[in-house]
Amino acid sequence: MLVARSVALFLAAALLEIGGAWLVWQGVREHRGWLWIGLGVLALGAYGFVATLQPDAAFGRVLAAYGGVFVAGSLAWGMALDGYRPDRFDVAGALLCLAGVALIMYAPR
Repeated sequence: MLVARSVALFLAAALLEIGGAWLVWQGVREHRGWLWIGLGVLALGAYGFVATLQPDAAFGRVLAAYGGVFVAGSLAWGMALDGYRPDRFDVAGALLCLAGVALIMYAPR
């Protein structure tokens, strides 16, 4: 049950951080305006709170593992919203990152 909660929190964090960064990007780079930027900043702030809800109390471990989720999530976001087509090296790298997440967070200690 703790693993399922942790995975759900990682996915929520990724949605907020990647989505927030994307909104800021759209607001600035695509000239969509301050509303997009403001919503992005709010989402990025919410990401910081979601990360604190992880069952593991070790900040370094949680953030290191989240890095792998961020990598894979960023590629998925790009595919879904920007038409990005990852190549085999992108996919292999993302899978390696997710294996790292599993090892860092869920290996028996």
